[in-house]
Amino acid sequence: MPAIQRSEFALALNQVSNERGLDPTVVLDTVKNAILAAFRKDHPGSEIEEYTAELNANTGEAKIFHAGKDVTPPGFGRIAAQTAKQVILQKIREKEKEAIISDFKLKLGTIINGMVLRFAGPNVIIDVGKTEAIMPPSEQIPNEKYHLNQRLTVFVLEIKEGLKGEEVVVSRVNNGLLEGLFKREVPEVAQGAVEIKEIVREPGNRSKVAVASNQNGIDPVGSCVGQKGVRVQAIIQEFGGIEKIDIIQWQENPKNYVTQALSPAKELQVEINEKEKTARVFVAPEELSLAIGRDGQNVRLASKLTGYRIEIEGKDELSKIPAEEKAEIKEEPAEVQAETKVATDAIVKEESLAEETKELAEIEEKNEEKPAAEIGEKEEQVAQSVEAMKEEIKEDLEVKPEEPVQEEVTDKTS
Repeated sequence: MPAIQRSEFALALNQVSNERGLDPTVVLDTVKNAILAAFRKDHPGSEIEEYTAELNANTGEAKIFHAGKDVTPPGFGRIAAQTAKQVILQKIREKEKEAIISDFKLKLGTIINGMVLRFAGPNVIIDVGKTEAIMPPSEQIPNEKYHLNQRLTVFVLEIKEGLKGEEVVVSRVNNGLLEGLFKREVPEVAQGAVEIKEIVREPGNRSKVAVASNQNGIDPVGSCVGQKGVRVQAIIQEFGGIEKIDIIQWQENPKNYVTQALSPAKELQVEINEKEKTARVFVAPEELSLAIGRDGQNVRLASKLTGYRIEIEGKDELSKIPAEEKAEIKEEPAEVQAETKVATDAIVKEESLAEETKELAEIEEKNEEKPAAEIGEKEEQVAQSVEAMKEEIKEDLEVKPEEPVQEEVTDKTS
């Protein structure tokens, strides 16, 4: 091999080593081992441990020695040169992959852009620039369809050992993807003025994000939603519009937090049991379906978000009373509760009595339009009904006829 070519070997080795960050000594030692392996391939009966190889770092000339004697076969230089070339290229590839993996180790927990490159069984292979990433089925959104050359934003989940060494694993279902998208689309989140306190997801269906602000004058929910919803819509479009996102304001008070978490339902009354970590929620009938959500999804996500087991009940008359008053009512003796019920029933009957009286008055006004017999019969029926109502009210309230309450009732019916 001419001297000029041999010197070019040294120049090329040093140049590649410097550019790729390879140690020339390590490369040369690897080449020596590869040359010995090539020699053994051509001499199968040889004990490779008894042979050594030397490689001149300046000229690139390779020689084989046995017991100190040069036993280099004729023409072995060409084989050695090819082997050296393959080893150096292999080392370059390994070093580049190590550099790429090291770079992605710094990107763990962040989002990156990629493109669907191919499908390997159930796995989706994503082109993420300098390397390929794998998205296994467990990290794919169940109702999301993928196709070749589709552009996706993915979350860098982990780096693990695969069949071909270390692999970058990415995800579309991890909560970190949603958090990263908010950091990308909402400057206040990226700058730390708005903090994402909690995220819960049912990927491909619905998410709830609790946000708070540590700066006065900043509306955390408004910042994340954006003017006319432009910011949150940009995030929703990253999921092809299939995943709804509820943004709520984080509350330190658990009662208020549960109320916020059940959004979009409104007019809720919440009772918290801290010991059992439960929240009893009273909801107006027209808001009940919103609070529960389809297949219980809304209340399920709200429960995960707040950490409380949420029990939803339709509002009744008692639930319309403030919680403090409601507690007092529950603690009243049975006798008092019975008296309260009697009084309430009496009021209802009194209202019915007023209606009957009104009907009697209407009959009197129309005396000229109806036959006398019919009018008389109707008047008698209404009068009897009125008297019966009076007696019932009298018995319920246990009031004597001469007392003021009875006079008041009589006045109303006269």
